[in-house]
Amino acid sequence: MTFTPYLVLCAVHLLLLETGPDWSVTATKALLMPLLALGVVLAARRSALRVPWLLLLAIGLSWAGDVALSFPGMFVVGLGAFLLAHVAYITVFLRMPGRRSPGGRRRPPLWTLVYAAWFVGFVALLGPHTGGLLVPVALYGLVLGLMATFAASHGRIMAVGGALFVASDSVLGLGRFLPGYEFALHDVTVMATYLAAQLLISIGVLAALRASAPSSREPGRPVGATAP
Repeated sequence: MTFTPYLVLCAVHLLLLETGPDWSVTATKALLMPLLALGVVLAARRSALRVPWLLLLAIGLSWAGDVALSFPGMFVVGLGAFLLAHVAYITVFLRMPGRRSPGGRRRPPLWTLVYAAWFVGFVALLGPHTGGLLVPVALYGLVLGLMATFAASHGRIMAVGGALFVASDSVLGLGRFLPGYEFALHDVTVMATYLAAQLLISIGVLAALRASAPSSREPGRPVGATAP
């Protein structure tokens, strides 16, 4: 399996979050997204697909965010890197074939309206405690919610991936800004949901690319037709 090295390192990293020294956590975190990117490239080549460079860009920007957030005083840099990563993900989703309305536009499922409610609650709860970071944090929340909404246009795997990304950053935001917040498994929860989100989104994008590739269609069979 092309993502086995990534999955193994995910397990090691999550274990080190609870048991290892800080340097080992930082080191393994810096290797996670490169291994995910490697898995994406290998999976694309195995399926004779073009390398999805925009997806790799999003993963690379996520890596930059991971590294920045590993060091004190780099929160804004990390936030900016992840903001750009979500913009890249949104671009990937908009360029992918997906569920469409009669007018020809991609149509997220109705349940994704929950992200609008989440955004309002996110800003209302954390906004008073963000100080001078209110605008960048609110902008990040808006783009994150849009990313998850557009991800849901492409099936369950990517919908779950987008939802897990929102969950991860919500817990991260609580730990960063909410006074009196305490959660013993905070770091493990943030990273476990984040790492699963990245993997599911990558798998979902690759699956959509395989489904839309000309070689995946039988001669004479219309797009979307299934085998008997």
